[in-house]
This record gives sequence, C-alpha cells and structure tokens, in this order.
Amino acid sequence: MQRLFVDQELRAGLHLEADRAQANYLLNVLRMKEGGEVLVFNGKHGEWRAQILPTGRKSCELIVTEQLREQTPTPDLDYLFAPLKLARLDYMVQKAVEMGAGRLRPVITQFTQNPKIKLERMESNALEACEQCGVLSVPSVLEPVQIKKLLSTWEQEEGDRQIIFCDEGHGTHNPLEALKDVPKAPLAVLIGPEGGFSEEERALLHSKPFVHAIPLGPRILRADTAAVAALAVVQAKLGDWF
Repeated sequence: MQRLFVDQELRAGLHLEADRAQANYLLNVLRMKEGGEVLVFNGKHGEWRAQILPTGRKSCELIVTEQLREQTPTPDLDYLFAPLKLARLDYMVQKAVEMGAGRLRPVITQFTQNPKIKLERMESNALEACEQCGVLSVPSVLEPVQIKKLLSTWEQEEGDRQIIFCDEGHGTHNPLEALKDVPKAPLAVLIGPEGGFSEEERALLHSKPFVHAIPLGPRILRADTAAVAALAVVQAKLGDWF
C-alpha cells in the first residue's frame, strides 16, 4: 500500500484532511477510489491503516482505522556530510535515511561544493525516503556547521559520541579492521566533499581522540557512493545490523 506522512495526531476513527499534493496524487495520479486504503504515519504514533474518502475532484479525507505497527525509536546514528550538488545531495540524503541515520547535519569543509543548503529540500527528501522504505522515525535535519566549529564543540555538545570518518589516505583498505578500535558508544559517520578533506582538516580530525579514520577499499569512491558504503559497513559492524 501507499505510505503517506501526515503531520497530525493519529488514532482510530480520526478524519484527516489530505494536503493538496497528497490528494491529487491519490485521486488523479493513482486514481484511487472511495474506500481505497493507504498507510499513514507521523513519526510519533506508529503506522496506521486509513481509508480514502473523496470530498472533491482534488481533495479527500483519510479515515484512520487501525494501527498496524507501534512507533520505533529514532536510530541513534548521526550522519555528517559535506553537501554536494543538488541532485546528488538528494540521493545521498535519501540513502542515509534508508541506511538508518537518525540525524542529518551538513558540514562545511574547505572543498565543499554546495555551501548554500536548502534544509526544506533535505527534509522533503528524508520524508520521501521514509514513505518509500517503511521507516517510521523521521530523522531530524540540523543546521549546517563549519567543520572546525563542529570538532571544537563536539565533546561538550555530544558527550562520548564517536565520529567515524572516511579517510582516503588511510594506510589499509579494510574498514572492518579499523572499526575494531572504535569504543562502544553512540556513533556519527562523517563523509567529506568530492575533493576530499584538506590536509589541514585531515590533521585536525586525526588529532581528536573521539575521531576514528577508516578506509573504504582500494578504489576512490564518489562522495555519494562513499556515504552508502560507509553507513553499510558501520551498521553491519557496530550498528543496528550487528
């Protein structure tokens, strides 16, 4: 069934007015009729079945009938990334949500390609990924931060959370070996820009005790590919795949 995010309370018997885009999609794109069923979620009250009740050619209500899944906790994995150009940034945000990131935060580095971030667009892509992939907990999208400021205030703001960053200059190719040394603690994954981190930034990252460098194999990966690879490795070794 189609899944829709609704920014409203959910309970049995509730009548929700679908927004204009949702109503048009259900009635005119999918051509769903009265009594047709969809799944709705709001990031707080789990997933519910709802029936469509058309109220016009481009409007409808969603009648909430029963809960199908209880709410799940937000994943405790932060995804930090240097923003890319729009289409590839959209892809990267969606894949990070699918891979279990609970917070998304742009990090501005020396070689960042797209320092002007549209947070609303990121939020929209995150919601789309949640709708398509059965995710119940909607990740939060945080304001961009300069990498030096991020690292200087990290321990004060994040406690014992550890940062894992993908280092092209790492001396080995095997990320699993490098992950053995990461303490058991909340995690963040940091992906650099297309041009990589500058030497100054790499030195700063290596100087921090809460930062751990890992390689991603023998080939140089594009930043959006590296994001998926890194999140998969971390989730499989230390995260909720483990």
